[in-house]
Amino acid sequence: MIPGFYDHERPLVIRISFTTFVLCTVCLPLLGLIACVLISSVYHFDESTKTHCYVPNYLPSISASISQSPECHIWRFCIGLHSAPRFLVAFIYFKFYKMCFTSKFPERSLAYLSLAFSVLENLGLLLLSYVSSKETYLLHQEGFILFILSSLIYMLITCRLWKTIKRYSLNPEDAKSHHWKVRFLLLNVCFSAFAGFFYVKHNLYCESGIYTFFALFEYLTVFSNMAFHLTAVWDFRSREVMVISSSEDKDF
Repeated sequence: MIPGFYDHERPLVIRISFTTFVLCTVCLPLLGLIACVLISSVYHFDESTKTHCYVPNYLPSISASISQSPECHIWRFCIGLHSAPRFLVAFIYFKFYKMCFTSKFPERSLAYLSLAFSVLENLGLLLLSYVSSKETYLLHQEGFILFILSSLIYMLITCRLWKTIKRYSLNPEDAKSHHWKVRFLLLNVCFSAFAGFFYVKHNLYCESGIYTFFALFEYLTVFSNMAFHLTAVWDFRSREVMVISSSEDKDF
């Protein structure tokens, strides 16, 4: 082989730290959502803040901010890129839990449920992203409900599993991870409850500005969900994600 030239028979290996991998995965929907809300507020304010009973509203809901163009294309692009790493992280956690709880009950069963609800959460997010409220409202609404319920159950199961891991682990990072997981879960539950309260109140009474509070707490619900998933940087802080392309021998 000539020095300085690449050996085409050697497999190509790409390494990336798990921390960088998680940060990039979380930043995709975060930056996408911020961009969509800003664009909707500046260029499509009237359309994105309009309510069914035409009362004053000052913030676009997430559904409204991702239903216009180009916002919907930006959001779908970000979620499309983000979905594959999310599925990968779900299976990484599942494999990790299986190693931690080889025969322990109920943690072993909770590991399978954790995987199932993590996948459902991601599927719900894909559904609400690729079917906008302007196209098929009921299907979009079902995707949103699937996302919210699955994410809440997934976070509850994850906190329960990490409570056990913290009990037997000597690593302070595991206790730190559990500490913040619980707090982000509690924030998510509170924000979801407030969002639901203002949504119901708006639909029942159509009071001025109430839908704005719904939109605000909807943002906070999604942000706390993202923060919860960001705690993975403590769970796999020393790990790397590797992409290996293997070469096949060919006769010419």
